[in-house]
This record gives sequence, structure tokens and C-alpha cells, in this order.
Amino acid sequence: DLTHMVHIIDTEHPWDVYSVNSGHAEVITCLEWDQSGSRLLSADADGHIKCWSMSDHLANSWENTVGSMVEGDPVVALSWLHNGVKLALHVEKSGASNFGEKFSRVKFSPSLTLFGGKPMEGWIAVTISGLVTVSLLKPNGQVLTSTESLCRLRCRVALADVAFTGGGNIVVATSDGSSTSPVQFYKVCVSVVNEKCKIDTEILPSLFMRCTTDPARKDKYPAITHLKFLARDMSEQVLLCASNQNSSIVECWSLRKEGLPVNNIFQQISPVVGDKQPMILKWRILSATNDLDRVSAVALPKLPISLTNTDLKVANDTKFFPGLGLALAFHDGSVHIVHRLSLQMMAVFYGSSSQRPVDEQAIKRQRTAGPLVHFKAMQLSWTSLALAGIDSHGKLSMLRISPSMGHVLDMNMSLRHLLFLLEYCMVTGYDWWDILLHVQPNMVQNLVEKLHEEYMRQNAALQQVLSTRIVAMKASLCKLSSSTIARVCDYHAKLFLIAISCTLKSLLRPHFLNTPDKSPGDRLTEICSKITDIDIDKVMINLKTEEFVLEMTTLQSLQQLIQWVGDFVLYLLASLPNQGSPVRPGHSFLRDGASLGMFRELMVVIRIWGLL
Repeated sequence: DLTHMVHIIDTEHPWDVYSVNSGHAEVITCLEWDQSGSRLLSADADGHIKCWSMSDHLANSWENTVGSMVEGDPVVALSWLHNGVKLALHVEKSGASNFGEKFSRVKFSPSLTLFGGKPMEGWIAVTISGLVTVSLLKPNGQVLTSTESLCRLRCRVALADVAFTGGGNIVVATSDGSSTSPVQFYKVCVSVVNEKCKIDTEILPSLFMRCTTDPARKDKYPAITHLKFLARDMSEQVLLCASNQNSSIVECWSLRKEGLPVNNIFQQISPVVGDKQPMILKWRILSATNDLDRVSAVALPKLPISLTNTDLKVANDTKFFPGLGLALAFHDGSVHIVHRLSLQMMAVFYGSSSQRPVDEQAIKRQRTAGPLVHFKAMQLSWTSLALAGIDSHGKLSMLRISPSMGHVLDMNMSLRHLLFLLEYCMVTGYDWWDILLHVQPNMVQNLVEKLHEEYMRQNAALQQVLSTRIVAMKASLCKLSSSTIARVCDYHAKLFLIAISCTLKSLLRPHFLNTPDKSPGDRLTEICSKITDIDIDKVMINLKTEEFVLEMTTLQSLQQLIQWVGDFVLYLLASLPNQGSPVRPGHSFLRDGASLGMFRELMVVIRIWGLL
């Protein structure tokens, strides 16, 4: 309450906490990461919004450069604008050879574009008095901010959430906290006119929670406590939770197009109406739970799993559930994972204080003892295999969620599930730490081989893009088993070799700028692979030495890298006599033609530089 710090923790080493003095004068109400996790938005109860960014890509160094404010108006919802990237994960095609079929790109427009279709960065926030504020970050660092009322009749907003439509619009859902009031929805269109940010809002159909219209539960749940869209790019599905002091009920609603029945009189007057039924948008309830214990936090899946009937059927048959479950935490300390469409229970976690339902008397005694430790906020990881939560005592916990939700699967199926998610991380660039939580030592060898097989089935261009990511993935997998741990340093050395090779080759410049053929680096590779002579000078004769001329200072700054390459080559030559020992570091290089080719090219370059 006094310092308003923001604590940043890497899940890999949670004991390293980096605390930022936020500079907010009031309580921080919202924190929101961007897609890459390198920038963070914070908003407070005084309407100040700050954008924090990593300086020099360091997780322990943050600076606040830009921000916006709505004076004295607490922020209740905050979101980055959508960048127009949306994938769909097809479980049905998990056996396909092409990554493009498994993870297809969905046509989705960014919230706002710059010249040439590049997505514009920025954020949107909703305040307690019913204002919506949008800030756009221009490439030159300037911020364009505009604030507009959500509708003409402003009313209190206790809860709000933001989602995006495929056409580039923004949808805002709001509630005043009472279940007797409707949940309102608004369409927000953002545009830039004459270097100014302009906001247009439009009212969408609203809804009343079903528990308030149901005679049996009419006044049972007076407050709406949670309001969330099922995904930030699914504005047509919303999750609502209404509660009283001890219990809650959760409902899932969907926005559908429906035909409007027209009276016969009109059909006779106007034949056009008779032919084509007018369509309207209407909210329909998809599913609802029974009465539950009081919900304290909700976490939604971020894995963009495709929800077509065939995909859902295959997922159910193969027991592949990541992305299909959402987590509900309760005031008794337990966590339930329920299906995102049917809201049926899939898995349960009993907290330290929540007892398994055995003895009714014990539960009654416990209820009166005072508030139990429970989760206040939770987040599912990118592949839904881990759940992080902060409890009412401020303790951070990490729960592991099995891909099959505890169903026992044969080894082959388990491997297939993990492989599918590893490929997803390889294509998208998300960190795969949560998948590693589920890899047993006896799976490592198989996973590495299968991952390599799948990688080799892709086209050459994609292989080149993913070349370093797959090496990093293999290294992290091999760390998990004692039989493969010797290979880890080889993979790290290979990553370093690729980096050095790219750096040194990029320094070579063509002698004449208008040379139409290959770049010096490509020509070097070609000549080295064509001439297999052991004598380095015979290879060197075929190259144009003027392409290798560098300034003396640049050459001197490369001294350590050149030394590393030279030492490594000598080390490999020294280990040739006892090449039968697979535990010796560097062993895999002796059979890796591509890496040896890289070394050979670099030796030629170093030789020429030595002569110059």
C-alpha cells in the first residue's frame, strides 16, 4: 500500500526477484505483458498508465519511457492492441508432415496499421467511470492518446475486459458489478485522422446472466465477480461468474447471428423480406455450472487450439487437452480445471488447506475457522502445461498440468503430445519451459530423434529459419537425462559456432558493389565444398582476396572469436585418435558434416586475414 513496487520473476529461477519502483502514487490495478514479454503496462487507481520496457534485453533492467493518463479515474481493464498474428493449432493434423498444416495462420487484421500494413503498437484501457482511452506509439516515439465515453449514458464500470475481432475492431465488455444489471458490450473503432487518434464507439447486444432470471436462484448471487472473454481474439465468447458470500456460479455465453421471424403481413407487402430473413446478433448461453464454492480467480488458456468438431473429437479420442481447459480457483484453496465449452470438470487440485471431500463434520468445523489460503490471481502458461498462481499470503506457486489431465496413456501417445507442443513452440518462438516439466528422462532420446525427423521434413527455407531454435531445444531436452547430458555442451558449442560464422561472414564485402552473383559468404561456402583439398592454400587461391580486406581495428576486435575457432579445431583434431568415446565433449562434431564445413570455411577466412 505504501511502495507500489512491481516485482518481475522469471519462472526458470523464481528466487531471482527483480523489483521496480513503479512511481505510481496509488494502488496498481492492472499489469499487462505484451506478446514478447519484453514490455509491461501498469495502471493505477489514479488513471496513470505506464509502459515499461527492458533495456538491453535484460530481465533485471526496466525503464519507463512513455505513458498516458485519465486524471483521477481508476483503470479497470488494460490491453495491448492486437498485432494481427493469429495461429490455429489443428489437433486433427498432428500427424501431418508440414508445420504449415498443423499450425495454420488465421486471417486476422491488426487493430491499426501503419504505412505498408505494419501493425501499429499501442494500448487500450477502460476506466471506472465508463471512459475508454487509447494510446498509439508512433515509430518516432511520439504517443497519440485519445479518450472517449463508451456510450452517451455513462455508468459505473466495476469489471471490464477487452477482445479483438478479425476485422480489426475492438470489443469491450463491462459490468457495474451487480447481477441485476445487464453486461454491456461495445464495439470500439480506432483510427488516425490528421495525426490525431480518433475513437468511435457503438453499442452491441447486451445480456443478463441466466442465474438472475432463473426463479430458483433469483436473488442468490447478487454480484458479478469475474467477466472475461475466453480469448483476446475471440470476442464472441464470454465467461461470467456471479457470487455471494460463500458460493458462485459460472456461465459461458456465445454471440450468434440469428434470423428474425417476420410477420406474414410484411412478407406479403414486401417480397424481398420474405426471401431473405433479416439477421440480428444475439447472446445465447452455451453452458453453466451448478452451484460451486466461491471463486477467487480465473485463468484462461492461451493455446490457440482449433475448436472445430473434428479437432475436438480427435483431441478427446487421443486425450490431448492443453488449451481446452480453463482454471477456476476457489476460496477453500482448491483449483478446478473445467472444459472451456461445456464447463465440465476435467481435473482438481486440492490446496494445503482445502480438504478432500471425506468427512462432512471436518469441513463444517474448518469453514468457521476463518479465511483459508487461496489463489488471488492465476495464469496458464503458453501451452497450458503449467499454472502459476499467487495466493492470499503473497506466495507464488507453480502447478504442473498433465497434457492428458491425468489419463494414463501409452508411451507413444505421450511422446506425440509433447512433440506436437514442442513443434508449436519451435514455430511460434514461445519458451518451452513448461513442456520440459513433463519430459521423463527415458523420453529424451526419442523426443530428440523425432523432433529432428520432423524438422528434416520441412522445406529448406523453414529449416534455415528454425536452425538455431531446434539446436537450443535439443540442448534443453538433453539436460533432463543422465545418458544424454554429455551432448548438451556440443549443442551449445554448435549455437556459438553458428553465431561466430554468421558474424565473420557478414564482414565480407563484395569488391564491386554491382556484382550480380552470390555474396562473398555464399561463394566461400560454395568453393570450400567444391574443393576438398587438404592444403588450405589451394582452396584460398580460388577466392578474391580483395573481398576479405578489413580495417585493422575491426580485425583486432575479433581476436577472441578467431582464437575460439582455432582452439576448437585443434581440440577436434586431438580427439580424433580416441574417437570411440561418446562421452568426450565435441564427439558429435566429428560426424556432423555441416559444422565441420563451417569450421573449414572459417579457417580459410582466418588464413587470408592472417596473410593480409
